[in-house]
Amino acid sequence: MGYFTISNWEADEWNAEMEAIARDQFAPLIMKLGAESVNFVRTGELTFAVITKYSNEATAIAAAEKIAEIRGQATTELPVRMLGDVKGSSFVSR
Repeated sequence: MGYFTISNWEADEWNAEMEAIARDQFAPLIMKLGAESVNFVRTGELTFAVITKYSNEATAIAAAEKIAEIRGQATTELPVRMLGDVKGSSFVSR
């Protein structure tokens, strides 16, 4: 049914340039690692979640080291910090 990672982030500021960087730079990097989809979801004035779907857990595990590098890159290039993450297999999908 799919395997998901959800990382929660906080930003010091929010602007269209940051959204463009997420869309044009970071989303393609994640997709190249085997993700089926990636969604950046604004959850508050200065918070957002990155929800990534993989076909299975093995694909997500294989991508984990590079994902950690991408997250590190985001924190050095943008005024953002990761608050935490969760991951797991979906058990209902429609």
